[in-house]
Amino acid sequence: MLITGASSGIGAALARDFAKRGARLVLVARRTDRLEALASQLRQGGSEVLVVSGDVTRDGDMERATEAAIRTFGVLDVVVANAGFGVQGLFTKLTLDDVRRQFETNVFGVLRTFYATYPALKDTKGRFVIIGSVSGFFCAPGTIPYAMSKYAVRALAEGLSLELARDGISVTHIAPGFVESEISMVDNQGVLHDTPPRPKAPQFLFMKTPKAAKQIVDAIMAREPLRVITGHGKVLTAASRFTPDLLQGTFKLLSGRLAKFTLE
Repeated sequence: MLITGASSGIGAALARDFAKRGARLVLVARRTDRLEALASQLRQGGSEVLVVSGDVTRDGDMERATEAAIRTFGVLDVVVANAGFGVQGLFTKLTLDDVRRQFETNVFGVLRTFYATYPALKDTKGRFVIIGSVSGFFCAPGTIPYAMSKYAVRALAEGLSLELARDGISVTHIAPGFVESEISMVDNQGVLHDTPPRPKAPQFLFMKTPKAAKQIVDAIMAREPLRVITGHGKVLTAASRFTPDLLQGTFKLLSGRLAKFTLE
């Protein structure tokens, strides 16, 4: 199986959970040093792990990672498009380049991953997984570019699920709420910082990454079309479907406060 953005956060936690279940792993990310450290830990536990340095925003990297996976393990049956980050701030203060940068990673990065791995998944009737967000169901103040990107991959997941059924490929859309990760440490240029560039939401809302990873892997193995992660995420996505006017009204009342926080 192959995971993008596997060097930290949800991606690294997924690698650990899949390793416990006996999966052979292909870990892809830009930070090779972190990948190697994670791979070393997993190999000590008996797992087979291949590390591939790659950037989902760069044409050709995902084809190279897929070729390495097939060359090493012979088959590829699970692909998790996890790499992503969040551009945030008042939309009137952002630029077209900010939005383009957001889509290049969160949308076109998923597309590059899909197109590179589709032939291999077709051969194995495998699983394609998109890590989206509850922000793909509603848009809170200060998160417009991020929400736009997550709405897009939600549509992609829903459409692919129908189109790929004839190939025997399942598509699972994962929509996390607040999960502990480094996404809040990354600025709008995609640069990682030692401290959050923006305030974080209250800590009690955040789910521990290993707990989230277990729920995600369970959903992948069951070939579920959608799994919303976290209790508040389930409440908010339900509200977006059944009481959208109430949700919008609440966001308008809280817009000044919400726009300051880093949202997942």
